Order: sequence, then structure tokens, then C-alpha cells
Amino acid sequence: MKEKNPWKTPVTIIITVIGVIVIVALVTVAVLQNKPLLQKYKYGIVLDAGSSHTALYIYKWPAEKDNNTGRAEQTHVCKVKGGGISSYAADPSKAGESLRACIGDAERMENSTASDRVFQAVKETLESSPFSYQGARILSGQEEGAFGWVTVNYLDDRLKQGLETTGALDLGGASTQISFVSDNFDGSESLMNSVTFRLYGNDYNLYTHSFLCYGKDQAQRLALAHQTQSGLEKILDPCFNPGYNRIQNYSVLYDSPCVSNRKPQTAPTSFQLTGTGNYRECQKIVRSIFNFTTCKYSRCSFNGVFQPPVQGGFGAFSAYYFVMDFLNLTDTSMPLETVKEKLTSYCSTPWDQIKQQHQRVKEKYLAEYCFSGTYILTLLTEGYNFTSESYSKIKFIKKIKGSDAGWTLGYMLNLTNMIPAEAPDTPLLPHAGYVSIVTIMAILLFILFILSLRPVWPHCSKLPQVV
Repeated sequence: MKEKNPWKTPVTIIITVIGVIVIVALVTVAVLQNKPLLQKYKYGIVLDAGSSHTALYIYKWPAEKDNNTGRAEQTHVCKVKGGGISSYAADPSKAGESLRACIGDAERMENSTASDRVFQAVKETLESSPFSYQGARILSGQEEGAFGWVTVNYLDDRLKQGLETTGALDLGGASTQISFVSDNFDGSESLMNSVTFRLYGNDYNLYTHSFLCYGKDQAQRLALAHQTQSGLEKILDPCFNPGYNRIQNYSVLYDSPCVSNRKPQTAPTSFQLTGTGNYRECQKIVRSIFNFTTCKYSRCSFNGVFQPPVQGGFGAFSAYYFVMDFLNLTDTSMPLETVKEKLTSYCSTPWDQIKQQHQRVKEKYLAEYCFSGTYILTLLTEGYNFTSESYSKIKFIKKIKGSDAGWTLGYMLNLTNMIPAEAPDTPLLPHAGYVSIVTIMAILLFILFILSLRPVWPHCSKLPQVV
């Protein structure tokens, strides 16, 4: 009789099948347990609707957050064509229409009735988009300044690493803000200038103030209003380059709330403005729009507003950067006196020469750089009391690590504190469970391997024994 193959018995076949199943299960569990985990992200959109422009920013941050604060980064920016949303008070429907191009890519008014109509138009546009619209409101000047401070320090990694913070200087068209942490300020002397943040597990108390009507554009209106109080038909303005001429309508000049109550009663329809280009004379006019005499506190900046001494480094952005960059004055290692000398030279350059040198710049903006540079230096050194030493600690910045410097990112970071975090994706099994299953399967495979050798056991037992 033919001897039966011991490897083809039913028991051996069953052991082999079970072994194959265990191996497949072990490989499957290992692959699923160790597959890369997808990062969940949340997204937010912030509209910066200023007096002179509107921009849409898109931010994203990991859904699980870091110490209850999202690690946000800018992913897209879209500049809305036309003026700022606040310029549509007379025709609110156009405010919504102006946003459609930027919405497809992905305020700051004091008149409550007009702003309500503008907000309604914006709401209708945003609600028709595929995004979750949670409402809109006018951001206070204090909030704008404080959120700008958050942005600058977040992008410099100062908040997460607990480093000494940097102050923030923001200059827009209608308002300007200063925000910084001061060892000499606890909020007791001026509570309205105190803002507290909790970010990445740390508390920050900073001084902040916003000066409405002291943005670059409105400050120029204030300066022109000072020169036209007597209703002159001609003025010689030292804040414009020599040879610059234009006809200015009185009604247009005084149609802003910042100067509307100063319009002379007997003014003609218009006046002729002629530039003389004198930095020092221009600075005298700029000083006239500040009040340096009234102060009920221990110390003030201007217009009777409390301010502790400036402390540490500062980041200056928005119009600060664009003006000083055009004038090639962003290098603050340059002595302050040298900066003033260069600005003096620029202001005295004939208008025809200025136009020849900057043919791609619109004349409307080109004409304003002498005033804007003079205003910035006066605001910093005499308004905020920066000295030659502290001025050298200012950095004029446009972007930090690819993100625009400004209040929008800081606002979104603060908002992430109120957005619930999502639990991150986790492996298929907890670590202990995964180790237990792998161990059991390994032991089972070892046992099956031993059992699979059963056919050779009899042969081993029949081997002759050496005595």
C-alpha cells in the first residue's frame, strides 16, 4: 500500500488556511494603523473695508488648534476694485456688487443709517455665496490696533515662544493706531486704552489707541482746512512739490466728517493750490492739526490722549510702509536727521522732475508723498514721542512670512478662540490595543508554525538513540 503524504492531511490544511488568514489580518491591521493621518483644516474670510480700499483675505488653520488658538496662515488675498465700502453710502447696492469678483475668487463709517444700508447690501452678496456668513459689524479703532499687534507678534513667532513682544503702528486713510505692551501701563490711569488677550495660553495686556481722522488722507484734509479757513482763492502749500498746481473744490474738500464743521461760510466755489515744496514749512502746517497743550494725565501723545513711553521694537505697516518705501526711507538704521534731510530734498524737487522720474505712478498719489512723508515723521516723533534712539527700532514692513501685515490676521486668530476645535484624526486602534493584537497574532502564528511541523514529529521520535 502506498504511504499517505502526512502534509496533505485535513488538519495540516486547516492549520495552513488559518495561518494565511492570520498573516493577511496582521498585514491589514499594520497598514491601516500606520497610514498617514490627513490634517483637518478650518477656513475663514476677513474683509478689510477701509476708507480708501477694500481687500478680502482667506486664512486657514489646523482644526485641532494649539493651546485653544489656531495656527492661522494667509492663503489668498484679493484687492476689491474701486474705493472702500464706506464710499458707497450714497449708493449702497454697489457695495455688495463691488465684492462679487473677490467672492468669486474663493467699515468704518460713523453714520449709522448709511452704514446699515451698506451692511445690508454686503449681507445680501455674502449670503448668496457658498460661505457661512455670520454677520458683519464695524470694528472699533481700539480693536483694529490691537489685532494689528496680534498679527505682527504672531508672524514673528513671539506669542508661541513667549518672547518679548513688538509694538504695532498702523496707518490707514481715515485713522491711525498705536499698540504696545508697556511695563509702565496696567490700565489704571486710562482703562479705555487697555486691551487684554489670551493667546497660546498666555495673557497679554497692552496699551492701544486709535486716532480717527488722523489717517493719511484725512490728515491731509485737516492740513488743507487749516490753510483755507479764511476762504482764500489761492494758497501756496509747502507740502506739495514746487510747480505743482491744481484747482480744488471747497465742497469736495469739506465733505468729510473730519473737516465738515470747519468749512468757511464765505468761501468761493474753489481755490487754486500751488506747491512750494518746503519740508520745514510743511511740518509747521502738519503740527497745526495736533493739540499738544491739553493733557489731564501724567503724560499724553496728542489731543489729550494718555500714552505711556514707547517701549521696545515696533512694526509699522499699511501706509507707513508704502509711503516710506516709495521715498526709500524704510532703513531705520539711517540717522533720523538724515531721514529729514532726504525728505527735505524730495519735497524741494520740482514737480516736472518728479513726474519724469515716476511716470507709472498716478499723479493723484504722486503729489501726496511730500505731505505723507512729513506727516509720518511728525506723527512718530512729536505725536508718539519716538526719539532718535527709539525710532531706529521701528521696522517698516509689508509682509511677514508671506502674510500681509495688518489687523485682519490678528482678528482671525482671536476669532479661532471662539470656534470649537475638532479632534484630530486618530489611528484605527489605540496604541495599547494595537500592540496587544499584534502580540496575540504573533503568538498564534508561532503556535500554528509548531503545529504545522506535526507530520515530522513521528520521524523525529523514531530516530535511533545513541546511548
